[in-house]
Amino acid sequence: MKGRNEALQSFVDAAFTAFNEFAQGPESRQSIQKLFSALDIPGTPASRAGSRLPACSNLDSALGVEAGHASLARLVDRFRQIEPSVEWRRRSSNKTASDNFVDGHANAMILGPGGLEQRTDIWLGATLLAPNVRYPDHDHSPEEVYLVLSEGEFRQGEGEWFSPGIGGSFYNVPNIKHAMRSLDNPLFAFWALCTDKAA
Repeated sequence: MKGRNEALQSFVDAAFTAFNEFAQGPESRQSIQKLFSALDIPGTPASRAGSRLPACSNLDSALGVEAGHASLARLVDRFRQIEPSVEWRRRSSNKTASDNFVDGHANAMILGPGGLEQRTDIWLGATLLAPNVRYPDHDHSPEEVYLVLSEGEFRQGEGEWFSPGIGGSFYNVPNIKHAMRSLDNPLFAFWALCTDKAA
């Protein structure tokens, strides 16, 4: 197995620092520790050309918000370094998505299936929404921690929409229905999932 390249390792280090700093509550912290401990062992590097979707025209705007935190600024910088190699993808829609969802969103798997590093134990990626886009309700069995880098709203279960703010972090228990939506500006968030294969 080959080692992780320097740019991706720098991103992983910056992601751990930021996720760990902003994680709220014991479940989030435990999940982050488990996830990034697993990343001490590199996965299989993937060699593929990066690609963008129409929503990626909003990327610079979404990442250009003054965060006011060194760890978030470092994370954005390290992400920008690897982003040209990332393959942005669409997810399937459902009736809860906004009409502009198809061209108004882009997902990037950085570590995990189809990512820059192939793994089954960890999924670390990002979602970008153009302004005024609602991401569909969805759920999955792995637990999940979000780290939000722009303004926007999120929902868990049947609860009310809430705004984590820049640097906001929250935890999704396994199988909870959740969604997100941008307002008048693009939304950008990282997400980290531990599958049942994580140590």
